[in-house]
Amino acid sequence: MTDKFETGQVIEGKVTGIQPYGAFVALDDETQGLVHISEVTHGYVKDINDHLTVGDEVNVKVLNVDSEKNKVSLSIRATEEAPKKQTKAPRKQPVQQQQQDSSAGFNTLKDKLEEWIEQSEEREETYKS
Repeated sequence: MTDKFETGQVIEGKVTGIQPYGAFVALDDETQGLVHISEVTHGYVKDINDHLTVGDEVNVKVLNVDSEKNKVSLSIRATEEAPKKQTKAPRKQPVQQQQQDSSAGFNTLKDKLEEWIEQSEEREETYKS
C-alpha cells in the first residue's frame, strides 16, 4: 500500500477525518496519511477545525513513509510558501521623553556604576581608618 508513495512527493488528497492532533488525508482508495497539527499551516494552530474540514481537497507533501507500520506522514505547510517575516523597526522616542524616563525611578547603568564606585571607595576609607 505505502509502496506507491515516496518522501518528498506532492499529491492531492482529501481530508477524511479530523482529530485534535491532526487530520487524516486519503491519498488514494487504499492509503491514508496523517497531517500533524504542526504541519497544517505556517504559524500556530490552536484549533485545526479553523483550517480544515472533512471533505476538503488539499495538496500534501509526503514527509515520511513507514512501510512496516503502514503509516504515511504528510504536510500541507510544506506545499505552501512561508510568509515573509515582518521586521518591526524599533520606535524611536523623542529625546525629551528619553531624559524623563531615565529620571523616573530607573537609573542608567552608567549612573549606577558611578554610584557603586563611590560606595566602594567610601568603604575602603572606612576600613583603612
